[in-house]
Amino acid sequence: MSQEGRARPVPLVIDQIIDDRRTRIIVCCGSGGVGKTTIAAAIGLRAAERGRHVVVLTVDPARRLAQSMGLTSLDNIPRPVPGVRGAGHRHAAHADRAGRADGTGGDGQAGSMHAMMLDMKRTFDEIVEAHADPDRAAQILANPFYQSLSSSFAGTQEYMAMEKLGQLRRADEWDLIVVDTPPSRSALDFLDAPQRLSRFLDGRLLRLLVAPAKIGGRTGLKVLNIGFGMVTGVITRIIGSQLLRDVQTFVSAMDTMFGGFRERAEYTYRLLRAPGTAFLVIAAPEHDALREASYFVERLERDDMPLAGLVLNRVHRSPAARLSAARSLAAAETLAGLDGGVRAGAGPGADGTGAARAGTAGAGADEATDIGLAALRLHAERMRQSTAERRLAERFTAAHPLVPVAQIPAQPDDVHDLDGLRVIGRAFAAD
Repeated sequence: MSQEGRARPVPLVIDQIIDDRRTRIIVCCGSGGVGKTTIAAAIGLRAAERGRHVVVLTVDPARRLAQSMGLTSLDNIPRPVPGVRGAGHRHAAHADRAGRADGTGGDGQAGSMHAMMLDMKRTFDEIVEAHADPDRAAQILANPFYQSLSSSFAGTQEYMAMEKLGQLRRADEWDLIVVDTPPSRSALDFLDAPQRLSRFLDGRLLRLLVAPAKIGGRTGLKVLNIGFGMVTGVITRIIGSQLLRDVQTFVSAMDTMFGGFRERAEYTYRLLRAPGTAFLVIAAPEHDALREASYFVERLERDDMPLAGLVLNRVHRSPAARLSAARSLAAAETLAGLDGGVRAGAGPGADGTGAARAGTAGAGADEATDIGLAALRLHAERMRQSTAERRLAERFTAAHPLVPVAQIPAQPDDVHDLDGLRVIGRAFAAD
């Protein structure tokens, strides 16, 4: 494809998003293994050092986020991140030039950063403790079915992420929340959490299980006796009588809280669709990752979520990009041929001293030639990889021409501290 015919993406300006004080939530989503956690942390740090008060919420089971921010561990409570620098005069000047009428900051005040990792069971426990009287809360927390539901039930993590996000937003302690979602397509399952929860709580089976207790009296029991007995008989044979009693007790105890669950989930869902939210899809320049990114983009657009753009992470570049892979390999072959001729002509002379001279005077030149050959071949491989990555990115842009894209270069080492996160942050501006 010619240079003129290539799909050119709209640039994604991360600083413009985080400098806009109207932006209150940034959701980073994407498949696993693309550096999503690192990108979320880098965005949080850059926003904090540009004057925002930020909390980073991760629901990724990986613990790299804590390490990269100098924390020994993360838990369900936001912890301050030490070492965050104050907003510099350059940032304040930039915000002043952008103007305050559009909601961007311009005071140059120092920001702050907190970080936490979702503990779905602890979050569920906190909801029960906050919305039930002490006796009922103790009954629910001790229920075996509840303990299983709050620890491993499908969809609980996504719903609790919605709950925690809503809690952080209602607290109004931070002016920016950065959410790092689970590393799979299920990262968007939290969008369905309110509907799935309603279906679960309003399910006929759960209602049937507690119907006799709610109707009460001999008449009610007689009416339901035949049908209920048949259903519970089947269920008892499948799951056991004790588990059935645990489920009945749990549903009865939670019944008064079900409406509150739905209301809070719907509140958070509205937050996600509001103008103050920005979704960023994170991907690597690889076929599978970009295919997943297309899925995320299409799903967000279908649900009318505020998609800000794609962050293409770990992009391989070269400062000598004008030297193509073909020219680099041709140069390596020429150099190898010249070197072979020189070494062949450096055989021992009649006096037997040629080999000695070749082994001493020519040793340095031979080593330099070997290094040059390795560099040329390595550059050719890097250029081939860069070309392949660019073509994949162009396919994505051709399919989604209106999605802004930011590219972050691959780092030579793993990011494990704030300085590494700052390098990523500066790459946003450089891109």
